[in-house]
Amino acid sequence: MSQNPSAKFTVNGQKVEYSGDPRRSLLDYLRDELSLSGTKKGCDHGQCGACTVIVDGRRVNSCLTLAIMQDGCEVTTIEGLGNPASLTALQRSFIANDGFQCGYCTPGQICSATAMIAELEKGWPSYVSADLIAVTPSDEELRERMSGNLCRCGAYSNIIAAIREVLQVTQ
Repeated sequence: MSQNPSAKFTVNGQKVEYSGDPRRSLLDYLRDELSLSGTKKGCDHGQCGACTVIVDGRRVNSCLTLAIMQDGCEVTTIEGLGNPASLTALQRSFIANDGFQCGYCTPGQICSATAMIAELEKGWPSYVSADLIAVTPSDEELRERMSGNLCRCGAYSNIIAAIREVLQVTQ
């Protein structure tokens, strides 16, 4: 019998080793084996963004990537960003701006926004960036960058307000 390949990586600062089914998604591994239920299974097809996590600083739909592919990577889920006793500025802003309603998409929204803010700080342009050198975080820019995360409740304007508050940008 052949042995399953393995992957060693970090999840929220903790070293893990995955040696299960090589077809298992990162989402299912996080939820089922690591009991990190903050990452949500929405569509399971990479269309809604509820499963967004941060892998090596980049936004990833965890339903579309395999756990075995994370060898050597650093994975951050919503549980790794903050906790009720010590929320991040973005989490506090989501609460203050009512950036959620049912809350199902919120972990993915916050992970995506966290990585998006880092992209902006690095000056990475998006599809709608008018100036490729000096990217301005306008509402249009923020909406484009967050377009991979859907909210069935329609809290989009509040999500943008929360992000804008953290960026200290007025529109």
